[in-house]
Amino acid sequence: MLVGQPEFVDNPENRCPVILLVDTSGSMAGQPIEALNSGLSAFKDAVLKDEQAALRVDVAIVSFGPVQLEQDFVTVDQFTPPSLQAYGLTPMGEAIEFALDLLETRKQTYRSNGIQYYRPWVFLITDGAPNPDSPWQQASQRLQDAETQRKLSFFAVGVQGADMNTLRQISPSERPPLLLKGLDFQSMFLWLSDSMVRVSSSTVGGDMVALPPVGWGQITT
Repeated sequence: MLVGQPEFVDNPENRCPVILLVDTSGSMAGQPIEALNSGLSAFKDAVLKDEQAALRVDVAIVSFGPVQLEQDFVTVDQFTPPSLQAYGLTPMGEAIEFALDLLETRKQTYRSNGIQYYRPWVFLITDGAPNPDSPWQQASQRLQDAETQRKLSFFAVGVQGADMNTLRQISPSERPPLLLKGLDFQSMFLWLSDSMVRVSSSTVGGDMVALPPVGWGQITT
């Protein structure tokens, strides 16, 4: 099949899609959002060190507080980290639904342009709990179904103050949520970049690669 859209003509590499689903509600104001923004820059810089990963890792950023598409899918070599601002509430369920729709659209674009892709990652970061009226249970079920069908891999990270019980219900049992140590977004994003480099150098459709050890977070009970 001929590759069509200009981005795929210029770069026909396999794609390794990852959606960063980040809580930007008011409680993230101050040091947390500053550390998060610094982490995004560190993520880009680290992935760029690997020439192949820079062309293959396809990143999108969805913020919630309210739900916004901060960055549509773009390879890391074309990625400019946004300066996220913290305000609003925590529409976590709506954000998950938005991210899943965004991902399905991107996968269809890959298929239409003859581009192979690795199993996508959805990486959720939050310091709170969903709004009381947020349909997070419905979104969680859709997420779990996609995970079971091997359509994606979901990771959840709680920043201090996060409702870890809710995150445990959203996350797959074999991949429980992690509580970030302090505001060490830098180490978390360096781990993510290392993971993306490993995945992007593996075989499309192959087994899950061994991920680097997690020193930046811990499982809570």
